[in-house]
Amino acid sequence: MEAINVIEGEVSVLDRSDVDTDQIIPKQFLKRVERTGYGEFLFYDWIRDGEVELEPHPILVSGRNFGSGSSREHAVWALHQFGFQTVIAPSFSDIFYSNSTKNGFLPVVLPEETCREIATAGQARVDLENQTVSWDGGEASFEIDAEIKRRLLGGLDDIALTLQSEDAIEAFEAGPGGTYGPVTTSL
Repeated sequence: MEAINVIEGEVSVLDRSDVDTDQIIPKQFLKRVERTGYGEFLFYDWIRDGEVELEPHPILVSGRNFGSGSSREHAVWALHQFGFQTVIAPSFSDIFYSNSTKNGFLPVVLPEETCREIATAGQARVDLENQTVSWDGGEASFEIDAEIKRRLLGGLDDIALTLQSEDAIEAFEAGPGGTYGPVTTSL
């Protein structure tokens, strides 16, 4: 996973609340075993029906309760593969928020009025290190858990975190006698 520090550029706006993962990536596109190729199906039904038009800018601004619905990681993959690096919204589903941060995608929670200002500005700069979002005419701070921030800044997914303890894992596996620990048998 790539490290995140600063995300800046044009803003795409999805002026909707309660956007669920089934709308982000419809079920018929979840049959592949790879984690790639989902971006072209992002908001498939809405785009096909002409309800929304989105450009693959680095920043997406949306309404409250973004990512509700099922727990599929595919929604995060589709957003990222389409070209978004962050979503700014007044609130997120807990599962979507967790899936985002575990997949190197930054969800930023800001008040609804602030989201509207960023959408109107059309460009923004998200600085994870300083936990700020700035745009022409304003700046806002956002909260993020310190451990999640560390992981995103370092580009650390669950496997990379585990590998940071590789020496300790190998020492534990070797055990005191140089084997995989004590062997016990019972009859």
